[in-house]
Amino acid sequence: MAVLCILSGEGFTKQQYEEVKKEVDWENTKPKGEIFHSIGFDNTGKYHVVDIWESEQDFTNFINNKIKPAYDKINAPVPKGEIIQLHNANAFQGIDSYRVK
Repeated sequence: MAVLCILSGEGFTKQQYEEVKKEVDWENTKPKGEIFHSIGFDNTGKYHVVDIWESEQDFTNFINNKIKPAYDKINAPVPKGEIIQLHNANAFQGIDSYRVK
């Protein structure tokens, strides 16, 4: 069953995110079970991640095997969050790869 993963944390910058993204290379090597990923940074410096995964196990494996080691490498705190069974998701044309510069 697909899951919605909502994570938030502090003490993690946009630059650190780019370092983790490069280290894990999920844009070129799609993680098993990943359907959707997004991140945003609010005005307080807190960051928020919203992901959709095919299963909780796929998400947990990715966090344990890829994200935690990459965060450890740059000494960044891993976010806290929750995993919720997905009820519905819509993807709209043109949102394939949206990035704010």
